[in-house]
Parts: sequence; structure tokens; C-alpha cells
Amino acid sequence: MRRFWEGAQCVLYHIDRIESQYGNIMIRGWVSDLDPKERTSVSVVDGDGQELHVYIERLVRADVNAAVGKAADYESGIHILIDRAVVNTPSVYLTFTNGARVQRVRIPVNAGAWKRFRQLRLGRPCGEQEDYDLWMRRQMPDARRQKEQRRHRFEREPLFSIVIPLYNTPEAFLREIVDSVLNQTYRKLELCLADGSTDERVHTFLRKHYGRDGRVRYHRLKENRGISENTNAALRMARGEFVVFADHDDILEADALYEMASLLNEDPETDVIYTDEDKINRAGNAYFGPHFKPDFSMELLCCNNYICHLFAVRRELLGRVGLLDPAYDGAQDYDFILRCAEQARRIRHIPKVLYHWRTHPASTAGNPASKEYAFEAGRRAVEAHYRRVGIEAVTERTSLRGRYRTRFALQGHPLVSILIPNKDHVEDLRRCLTSIWEKTTYDNYEIVVIENNSVEPETESYYQSLEADAGRTVRILRYAGPFNFSAIHNFAVPRADGEYVILLNNDTEVRSPSWIEELLGLCQKREVGAVGAKLYYPDGTIQHAGVVLGLCGVASHLLIGSAGDKDGYAGRLVSVQDYSAVTAACMMTKKAVYEQVGGMEEALAVAYNDIDYCLKLQNMGLHVLFTPYAELTHYESKSRGPEDTQEKQARLHSEAALFAERWSEVLSKGDPYYNPNFTRKKTDCSLRTEAEASEELAKAAGSHDR
Repeated sequence: MRRFWEGAQCVLYHIDRIESQYGNIMIRGWVSDLDPKERTSVSVVDGDGQELHVYIERLVRADVNAAVGKAADYESGIHILIDRAVVNTPSVYLTFTNGARVQRVRIPVNAGAWKRFRQLRLGRPCGEQEDYDLWMRRQMPDARRQKEQRRHRFEREPLFSIVIPLYNTPEAFLREIVDSVLNQTYRKLELCLADGSTDERVHTFLRKHYGRDGRVRYHRLKENRGISENTNAALRMARGEFVVFADHDDILEADALYEMASLLNEDPETDVIYTDEDKINRAGNAYFGPHFKPDFSMELLCCNNYICHLFAVRRELLGRVGLLDPAYDGAQDYDFILRCAEQARRIRHIPKVLYHWRTHPASTAGNPASKEYAFEAGRRAVEAHYRRVGIEAVTERTSLRGRYRTRFALQGHPLVSILIPNKDHVEDLRRCLTSIWEKTTYDNYEIVVIENNSVEPETESYYQSLEADAGRTVRILRYAGPFNFSAIHNFAVPRADGEYVILLNNDTEVRSPSWIEELLGLCQKREVGAVGAKLYYPDGTIQHAGVVLGLCGVASHLLIGSAGDKDGYAGRLVSVQDYSAVTAACMMTKKAVYEQVGGMEEALAVAYNDIDYCLKLQNMGLHVLFTPYAELTHYESKSRGPEDTQEKQARLHSEAALFAERWSEVLSKGDPYYNPNFTRKKTDCSLRTEAEASEELAKAAGSHDR
């Protein structure tokens, strides 16, 4: 274990292991600063001091965190993958930066010099972490499965046209992408190649190696017309019922089209299909950086092109939406996907990694800054989408490349009723109300405090002062029944004057002044039933950023306890998106919709009533959204106390059982906005282990046997 200092700050680091695998240098180890407010950054430079574009993953190392006293979710672990092809010096340098101090650790490229690096274990360094490269290789169909897939005959066998624009493609990359298409286990396909290369090498290579394969359709363009027009040339060649988009230097998994054909036989009305994806190194033999996606969310798509690859669209739909638009070059696929999503009957997601996105210094995957213009084109594509669907909005770029924030123009100036149940806890209520009055920028709201059996004299005194204050709009409703969160709101909502209501806990504190505008801009959409806010614990970590069904039991909040300034997995902490549910600690809904669904289930007095309400909304065809731009602090469970008595525990288990029985069919299908490749035992979007998968299979088999 080594260390370096900058003043009083100390950083510890260790290289556990260096390996040479599949033409890559793989480095595993950890780094931890002792200052709880600091996080050491990690980078890799070559012998000439030039920073290399490499894959760096930060992981939670519970053993390290325990040993050095860091928070349980601190990402002290490091996993680095360096493509040998981009290294032109005898050594590279692993660089730790903490404040003004930079420490470099020399890593020789020659494997023979690695003997001096010996593994150090503090405990079980990565016992909870699944090695993704090995995991991916286990998911690939083996020879037996591939043989079975090739023999299988579907009732419907659509022709897939894989369209790829070519431009001076290196022969090794070209061979890999073409072979990955032609070797698909589903055989009814054609490969449409439009070549805008500036020399003859691509043409000569294809004619020599694939000239006799009738599935390969090749068109040599007279000139390079740019990515959109080159792709359009390939699209005009397509004859298939479905068109599949791929890049010229990437790789399709062998069963990609088989899985799509299987889905189309199950759901023939599907117009758009997308899959999970990962990254592959330049040599094409190491997998990393998987993107496990949720099912379709238009709101999330407007924040980021999370669909990306692999993407397939019915050719008939393509005929209606038009070809790729050169005005959005760099984000032409984003613009096209948005146009398809606007008109598709059904959009389906296959939660399997069926596409490998190659990284090298020139690629967007390997070096996002290399295509800065693409991110501006993406912003314009999102704004164009809102214009087409008649929504007045302004889209902005965020600090996270390729991710966007949209501000919606409010329709009118509707009254919003803020409903706050309360029993004593005057200081909590005072803090909550003060934060609303002092920070809120929206001015047409009323506050309705729902008094529920307070016993402290100062509570009634505070109520009287609120009602006597002519400058404040506060009403006190009195609900005399025993505490029942659902019954309290079922009593209060009909008595609220607002067109929209915000269910708000008294132990919350407003952080973002535009919180009502952010909730309202989304809730005003016709198809939206409820919108939830981003809630923080007092220490700044995440308390709520969306609810996932079946997580850690019946349901749990995603990424709970994560640092509040993090983006979260695939930017989920900083993106507006669909969820199965949001918490009623701060939730806006339409008053008319609340009454239409019959309000909240009063049999769920304390727990799961908000999730139940959200699922009822979805049964009506309405969406439940989360926005990260309405932010509050939540002093959770402070008012009513934790579930720490036998009576409370019994009630909690009873309500969980009732909820699980009521929504058993929904729970059995899995949460559509949580990828099934994630673990259900933790909320951190970590990979589901083989042991967990086996355990779930055994449980399912046992349930079936009974």
C-alpha cells in the first residue's frame, strides 16, 4: 500500500492486479483519500505525458472503505482497461490527482515486468462485484444454443435489412461487422452497405471476400455525402420488413436478429425494437461498460438518446417518418428515433446485450469530446420533437455531454394546493412552510395543513398564528380519525381548491425555488398522472429518485444513499423519466385524476399507498414521472418515527402482503423501468450475479411446483 500527501490530505492507493488479456492491459486496485470531502481522480497518460482514452470504472470496495473509514458507498475500487493498440510508449502512468498534488504510478507495457505487483487483499475485494467481461461471455449463445436457434422456424419470419454506411473502414473492423451479421442464427436477412470511402480498399475487400454472397448488397457512392446521406443510400436499398441500424466498426451478437424475430412473433404490432449494449475494445475481444436500459420512456429519450443501439424499425413506419435528416448530422440517429417514437404503435425493449460498440480514440464511445458538435445537434433534435408534438418548450444542454434539460411553458396559471398532514412537530412544520414561502417562485398556490390529533398546546397556537396571518394563504383542515395516510388525503383532496395537488410531508424542506414549476410543467401533460420530486437526506445523499417494484422486497427507492451530486447509473439521477411509482412525500397529481381513480387505498394506512396509487394511474394509461429538478430535503420518518416496534413491524408486513397480493401479476412481470440484469438485492444498479439468478430460478421453480 502506498500513499502521498498534499498538506494534511493523505491518499492511499494500491495496485491489486495487472493482467494482459485479449490484447488489453487490465488494472485492478483501489484508491482512497482520507479527507471525506475529497475524491481522488484517476487518469492514464503515456510515456510522453499524453492522456490516453481508456475505460475507467469506479467500484464500491466495502473492504477498503471499512479499513480506511470511508462511507459504505464510496467508490474506492478502480478497474482500468487499456487497449494496447493506443499505447506507443514502453510504459503508461496511472495518475492520481488530489487537489494540486499529482502522483503517477509507472505501469510497464511488457507483461514480464509485472511480477513486482503482487495482489493485496484486505478482505474479499470484489466479492459483491460481478466481472462483466466474464458475465457477458456466459450470456453468449454457445454452439448448442446457436444450432438450436438456426434450426428453429418461426410462424412469422420477417426479412431484416441491416443498413450500414461505410467510410474508409479498416479491414479488420469491416470483416468483424460483416461476419457478425452474416453469421446470425436467424437467417432471413440482407446486409445493405453504402460506401462513401475515398479509396478503393473497402470496395476491393468486399468484392474479394463477400462478392458471391447474395445477402450482401453493396453500393459504391460517387462521393462521401456525410453520415446521414450515406445511411439514406443504404436505406433506399433495403427490402426488409424491418430495418436494423448498425455502425461500420461495431459488432452484433450472434442471436441479435433471432431475439428480434422471437419478439415480433410474440407481439406482431411492434414497430420499434431496441436492445441493451456494451462497449468493446479496439481489438474486439474485451467487453466492458454495459448499458442496461429501462423499457421505453419518452421523457427519458428526450433527456438522452438512451436507445442508441441496437435499433430496428418497421420499414412501413420509416416510409411515414422519412429518412435521416442531414441537418442533424452527429445526432441524426437521435432525431430519427424521436420521429419514429412519435408515431410507433408499440416500442419494445429486449433486455439483452446484443450490440457491442467499439471504442477507439476517434469514436464517440471512446472519446465523447471528439464529437462535440453532435451534442448540440442532439439538443436541436429534442426541441424539434417538441415543436412537432405541439409542446412549447426550451431544451438546454447540461454539464453531462449528450444529456438535455427541457423547460416547459406552463399552460395558464393554475392554482396548486399543497396538502401537508401534521400531528404536533411544530418545528418540522414551521421549517417546511418557511422554506415554501421563502424559496418558491410560483405564486399561485394554497397551503392546506391537515391536522390529525395533535396534543401539544403549542401546535394549536401555531395554527392560530397561521390563520391570523393575512399575508399567508394557509388553511387548517381537521381530520379526527386515527392516523391513516390514505384516509387523510382522501379527506383533504376533495376540499382542496387547486386544479393540481401536491402531497407533501411535513418533514420536508424546499431546496430548488422552481420546484412547483418543474412538477407542474410535466403534470400538465395530458398523458401524465403524477410527478415525483428528487429528495435528499439531510446529509445530502439520495433518499428518493424513483421507486422500483420488487427491489429489496416489495419495492424500494432506486440508488438510495448515493451521493447527491452524482449522475447515477446512466444519468438516472439527473434525468426526467418514467417510473412505476414515486413517493408521496412530495408528489404532484391532478385533482380530477385523484378523484377518478378513487384516491388512495385506505387499507394501506401507512406503507405502499403511494405506490398503489401510482399503479392505479398506470392502469388508466397514465404515466408516472420523476424529475430531478424539483428538489427537497426529506427528514424521513422523523414525524411518525421509524418502524421499530412489534406493532409497527406487524402492520408493515401486513400492508406489504396486501400490496403484494393486490399487484401480484404486476410484480411477477418485473418492473419495466428496471433492467432484469440488475440485482434486486441492492439499489445501486449493480449487475445481478449468477448466484442470485440461480436463486431466483430455484424460487420460481419451487413456486411452480406448489
